[in-house]
Amino acid sequence: MDTHEVFNQAVDLSPYDTSADASLLDGLARAGGGWALDEVRQLGALAGGAEAQEWGRLANENPPVLKTHDRYGHRIDEVEFHPHWHDLMTVAVEHGLHASPWIDDRVGAHVARAAKFYVWGQTEAGHMCPISMTYAVVPALRHNPSLAAQYEPLLASREYDFGLRVPSEKRGLIAGMSMTEKQGGSDVRANTTTATPSSDGTYSIVGHKWFTSAPMSDMFLTLAQAPGGLSCFMLPRVLPDGTRNRMMLQRLKDKLGNKSNASGELEYHGATGWLVGEEGRGVRTIIEMVNMTRLDCVIGSAAGIRNATVRAVHHARHRAAFGAQLIDQPLMRNVLADLTIESEAATAAMIRLAQATDGSARGDEQESALRRIALAITKYWVCKRAPAHAAEALECLGGNGYVEESGMPRLFRESPLMSIWEGSGNVAALDSLRALARQPDSVEAFFGEIGQASGVDSRLDDAIARVGKELSDTSDMEYRARRVVELMALTFQGAQLVMHGNPAVADAFCATRLDRDWGIAFGTLPTGVDTAAVLARV
Repeated sequence: MDTHEVFNQAVDLSPYDTSADASLLDGLARAGGGWALDEVRQLGALAGGAEAQEWGRLANENPPVLKTHDRYGHRIDEVEFHPHWHDLMTVAVEHGLHASPWIDDRVGAHVARAAKFYVWGQTEAGHMCPISMTYAVVPALRHNPSLAAQYEPLLASREYDFGLRVPSEKRGLIAGMSMTEKQGGSDVRANTTTATPSSDGTYSIVGHKWFTSAPMSDMFLTLAQAPGGLSCFMLPRVLPDGTRNRMMLQRLKDKLGNKSNASGELEYHGATGWLVGEEGRGVRTIIEMVNMTRLDCVIGSAAGIRNATVRAVHHARHRAAFGAQLIDQPLMRNVLADLTIESEAATAAMIRLAQATDGSARGDEQESALRRIALAITKYWVCKRAPAHAAEALECLGGNGYVEESGMPRLFRESPLMSIWEGSGNVAALDSLRALARQPDSVEAFFGEIGQASGVDSRLDDAIARVGKELSDTSDMEYRARRVVELMALTFQGAQLVMHGNPAVADAFCATRLDRDWGIAFGTLPTGVDTAAVLARV
């Protein structure tokens, strides 16, 4: 006999369309990627479908397992993944979310790729790590033209060919990065791994890496101390003669989130590496890869913020409390609208950064200069906003959001990663200052960008003036770095919304983030915000 009736519960969100996102689609067309609209929509429908969402859940709940030896005692250093990990990877590669923009000469190729990364990343964030690394490796690898000529077509191939084999014999390749060490962390110049030249032009690499991304990748870029100083090297997992390179996996990291993805500690026992760039210029060489991962940190955070917003609004539309639907309760509308504003601001900034990347790849010096500073400040701010946003979105579901089945705990655990990856908040903030000091053209490009929005909203105009005042005062600049970079990032977002965003969203953003008519927590929007227009965007 039934003891109760189940009612007043939200229905499943799936199937839904992760590309049904006005800010994303408007930006795609505006930034030159409109030709990819059909593929973005197709991928969004697939990403929000029940099957792909289930792939993501199972890949997350069944994390990879390290197999150091086979049954006979031979060292193999392989990682086993849940089958749906490979399903996720296959779709990502087939749709060119990895390195394909580098061989696509259409305007907007990087914008289109960013949009696809954004919609597909809402299935399961973990597998986007090797996809991102493969995208980011190409500009750095080009510092060794012969390696680039050999491997770039395979890195950009739309065939996912999993398994350790000679790279040149595979249909497609995945790349990783191995930079940090125990004693140095973000201070890679403190690395102690050594690279000894061999007579055949290769190097013998010896040392230990504390974090190696996606250790089942086909090749890695790594840093090691060569006779000429810290240098960048390409190390394949399998050598041209078919033997395993001497790269030994010690363990996989037990991480807060990002569970579906393997991250490991790696030892080089005389591993064979090929020099990328010049000896002693390893940081400058690999920074090409790092800067590309910054873009994906912003995209990944924006995708997570959007996902959390959609789930919170969906719950509120289907749940009643105190005599009305949650979506109709004034205070809940305040919270949900505030979450939506944060999402739209992150997405607008993401689109502009992808557009600048596209311009930079095509040789536009102005876009390159803007990208240099805007990437650093936006990586700092958007990635830092993600955890607070995820926590508030989770709370919108109440106790239902605290249980694993809701999917919200997975989003929450994932949210801090992008702020840590590639250099945590202080690193991003200080790098922004370095760009300001060493590349005056980036400052000029930044003010040129935000200046296009001047004269439309007085609150944005005041913020632009404050940025100028902050930058003109060089006293205690390092101490004030976070404050300065935060203001720059908010002003950059505000400019994008004023120029291109929904008027209600832009107005609310300027009132809160720029004019400071806002509390500390989400849900403290001032009276007068058009919450109906804002929430219609979700």
